[in-house]
Amino acid sequence: MSLSLKNFVQLENFGHSLRAPSYCFRPTRAEEIFDTFCLAEKMGLTVTARGAGKSYNDAALNGGGIVLDLSAMNQILAWDSASGVVRCEPGVTLEQLWQCVEPDGWWPPVVSGTMKTTLGGCLGANIHGKNNFKRGTIGEHVLEFAAMLPTGKTVTCSPEENADLFYALIGGLGMLGIFLSITMQMKRVESGLLEVHAWPAHDLHEHLSLLLENAPSYDYIVGWLDSTHGGRSLGRGQIHAANYVHGGEDPNPQQTMRLDNQVLPPRIFGVFPKSILHYFMGPFMINLGAWGVNTAKYVASLRRHTFRQSHAAFHFLLDYVPNWELSYGRSGLIQYQSFLPKETAQETWRAMLSMSIKRGLPSYLGVTKRHRPDKFLLSHAVDGFSLALDFKVTDGRRAKLSQMLQEFDRLVLQAGGRFYFAKNSETTAETTRAFLGEETISKFKELKKRCDPDHLLESDLFRRVFG
Repeated sequence: MSLSLKNFVQLENFGHSLRAPSYCFRPTRAEEIFDTFCLAEKMGLTVTARGAGKSYNDAALNGGGIVLDLSAMNQILAWDSASGVVRCEPGVTLEQLWQCVEPDGWWPPVVSGTMKTTLGGCLGANIHGKNNFKRGTIGEHVLEFAAMLPTGKTVTCSPEENADLFYALIGGLGMLGIFLSITMQMKRVESGLLEVHAWPAHDLHEHLSLLLENAPSYDYIVGWLDSTHGGRSLGRGQIHAANYVHGGEDPNPQQTMRLDNQVLPPRIFGVFPKSILHYFMGPFMINLGAWGVNTAKYVASLRRHTFRQSHAAFHFLLDYVPNWELSYGRSGLIQYQSFLPKETAQETWRAMLSMSIKRGLPSYLGVTKRHRPDKFLLSHAVDGFSLALDFKVTDGRRAKLSQMLQEFDRLVLQAGGRFYFAKNSETTAETTRAFLGEETISKFKELKKRCDPDHLLESDLFRRVFG
């Protein structure tokens, strides 16, 4: 194995707002991962793991270094349809996973908003879904995993075996080791459908109250928030809550669990291809256009209603329009997500949303969720809520946007909040120390020294947040 210009490529984050040139290798087996570590040590370079490249920030970028593209290690190694236990390589996507298990009456217990993410990436970020308040993060459903350390040693970790590594590699951003195989427990389902309830929220207070009060009664809950509208209606939006459809409630579960009833259609009304929709969305990605779209969506959401929806249609909203992120233009977008205790969320987000509107830098999309704490070392979770905001990046507004998001960070820290390393691209080492705490950072660095004594595993994100 050697470095050459054919391996030197320009990689981007999902939002196309960050770029970095790297030497890219695509291993198909564990031995090739170790070969890459040896090459990196010989050449004085660092290594970063990359799955589907769906992180909104620089978690899978490594300027001037080596990127391990694990997407070719994508085999489902074992599936037990009786117990619901599956073992996969790290490059298996959520799409592959659910299409394997769903026809047998199972569903992944935690999924992201897109099915294109890989399991290795999901564990590295310890993703959460619309059911975090009830089912926690994806890491809570991992029975064990095998990972290769940069030293060449392979370790097996579970909540009982090598527990310190288990709770640190999951959510560890790929900076301690590389996942080789992942064993997970799936969730039994009795129908291919969910029963979804939708109702409006007229302002931020009602929005958060509805999330808090209704979460215990549902399996999933999520909010859409109109982040372009201020004043007394600031924080208005719509809540979607869903429950599994159980046996006897679905007259034909064998039919609804067929894959062809789950796959998202590639065309609108069977005619218009979704793959070109982002071209038509582009003209609306300005402040006035986003305000108009959000206002129309809010007006359409004012009627309460209940309907049934397939699992895939409910969970993977980001896959409805392929390449939708391209509609933000050549400079892309960044997503800012904050996690706040339920006691401080309303006041803090009111200040943040008002600031963004006043400065002419409104978010074009806002999404809220209900959360609970977890035991992972680099945890982003709180007993409260999260708010994800999408911001358009342009050359003219990049500096102003960066400054505003730094001010957001200060507000979130003052309110006892936390951040998610798969999203924010502005988090500094100072902010990281403030929300994780010196004790947690010290534990992580001790594990880093033990697992990666030569500091081979580094990413642009790692250098930014840990200094």
